[in-house]
Amino acid sequence: MSLVGGIAIFFVIWWLCLFVVLPFGVTSQHEADEIALGSEPGAPHEPFILRRVLATTALASIVFAGIYLYFNVYGLRLDDLLQ
Repeated sequence: MSLVGGIAIFFVIWWLCLFVVLPFGVTSQHEADEIALGSEPGAPHEPFILRRVLATTALASIVFAGIYLYFNVYGLRLDDLLQ
């Protein structure tokens, strides 16, 4: 795997992990009974974006490390997954 290919794969994994991490621990403004004037009641009360970005990066790093080990260190292929 080249450097550019590794970065591209990590980028895709990171975005997929972001969509997994985003819904955890979200409290809507309606649930918190603090609706900001002019906003949607279902909007997050406190989104904690930095915490979610860090959790996404950690999860994506673990997934990428697994993929890197499987394909580059152990030298396996996609066909080996089916066996």
